[in-house]
Amino acid sequence: MNALWLVLLSIVCFIVAYVTYGAWLAKQWGIDPSRKTPAEEINDGIDYVPTKPAVLLGHHFASIAGAGPINGPVQAAIFGWVPVLLWIIIGSIFVGGVHDFGALFASVRHKGKSIGEVIHANMGKKGMMLFSIFAWLTLLLVVAAFTNIVASTFAAVPAAASSSLMFILLAVIFGWAVYRKGLSLKVGTIIGVILLFTCVWLGYVFPLALSVNTWIVILMVYIFVASTAPVWILLQPRDYLNSFLLYAMIAGAVLGIIIYRPGIQLKAFTGFTVNGQFLFPMLFVIVACGAISGFHSLVGSGTTSKQIANEKDAKTIGYGAMLIEGVLATVALVTAAYVSQGDLTELLKGGPVNVFSNGVGTFMSKFGIPFAIGKSFVALAVSAFALTSLDTATRLNRFIFQEFFENPEKEKQSVFTNMYVSTAITVIIGGYLAVGGYSKIWPIFGSANQLLAALALLAIAVWLKNTGKNYHMLVIPMVFMLVVTLSALLLLIRSNFIAGNYLLVIFPVLLFVLAVILAKEGYSIIFKKDDIGKASNSN
Repeated sequence: MNALWLVLLSIVCFIVAYVTYGAWLAKQWGIDPSRKTPAEEINDGIDYVPTKPAVLLGHHFASIAGAGPINGPVQAAIFGWVPVLLWIIIGSIFVGGVHDFGALFASVRHKGKSIGEVIHANMGKKGMMLFSIFAWLTLLLVVAAFTNIVASTFAAVPAAASSSLMFILLAVIFGWAVYRKGLSLKVGTIIGVILLFTCVWLGYVFPLALSVNTWIVILMVYIFVASTAPVWILLQPRDYLNSFLLYAMIAGAVLGIIIYRPGIQLKAFTGFTVNGQFLFPMLFVIVACGAISGFHSLVGSGTTSKQIANEKDAKTIGYGAMLIEGVLATVALVTAAYVSQGDLTELLKGGPVNVFSNGVGTFMSKFGIPFAIGKSFVALAVSAFALTSLDTATRLNRFIFQEFFENPEKEKQSVFTNMYVSTAITVIIGGYLAVGGYSKIWPIFGSANQLLAALALLAIAVWLKNTGKNYHMLVIPMVFMLVVTLSALLLLIRSNFIAGNYLLVIFPVLLFVLAVILAKEGYSIIFKKDDIGKASNSN
């Protein structure tokens, strides 16, 4: 089996889905290009900033991609390439894409507020509080895990550290020139991309070697500043420019596969139970961002919805970005599937990113890029996107924390609604967890993240029903993800209890209980209350 066919199959399926299913969703949900978005109505110059779709797509894609669609498919390859590929394609089109598009659109229709506020408006304060607690705890895991991943990468690859710091400075200059000095986006992009790759080269010339803990401290300071600064000065331009690294990486990988045409050595299917793990439900949890991720709903309803300038762009940014991520996930699967089992086992000792970097470096070498340079470039790109996910997660947690303590009926708000206080709390707790190492909390992250997706699907379905729109395309994905993630949590609780890891039993038990209560609340609306009052037509 030629690996090229796998990549072409996924690309064709995603293009067809975007043109057909994506357009159908937009029609069913009532996308209205003439309607003002929160970015236009509020436009505070900090969080609400109308943004050109090309820039916002880059920011959104960079934020949701991270290392998830790379790690997941590589790790899930233990079950064989067929089930992984099928879930990437089917999941991205009918589950993840619908989830991301729906979360972004729902937030736009709720003044750019988070999914927690969507739940508040459609399921009541109790549902909002439960979901906010769930989302905040999950994002703490994201902050802790990605802080440790980025710090470890910077310590191991000093060139990536110095390049990333230069990226940040470049982003500030780019944002200032485009948004304050009137430099055209086209000219700015050309100059910015050239300087971006110059930063990559300078990183190799001037590597910055520091310890892991030192980098954790530096990253804590950075994410505090990044999550409170106006989006136009750092977050948005940095993610936009960094997206070109990812586009170049994907393009280079696909071109290399076309020229190389590597054969698939991985078995099509290895079994329902592999290394003590069950295909159901673990395949759907392990693939994670490659098919669906709850983190995406927080990005879409947290930062992206506050920047979208026209509702018609929601399809491109919400649905389209998830399909592009599906292509990246397919490439990641190929990097694990084209090598022998023995080679894969050896490469996995360096982690999934090592498998991916080695594979893409090999593919790029087929059109003249030296393997060592190609592999290092891929590792740098992945670390850049892990950093993007890190500061986005911190900003999202700030939004959720503030919304939780907001009281519209009071003139004087709680100190916890202050952006600096809420950010500091997230940064301090996340940093503390990061110092202890993410390996202890990582096993529950996958289940928590996918369960978050199931709850977001539930929130979107309830809102669509309350407003008289077609919600049936969300019911099957929602029920499926709830069954998958609750089953995975039960297995996790059982394994940790047997191993005596009682602290890791408490967290999944809390997540399980919160999810069941929220699912029960949503069920009473979707399946039982046909006469429920419609929400305001403003939604």
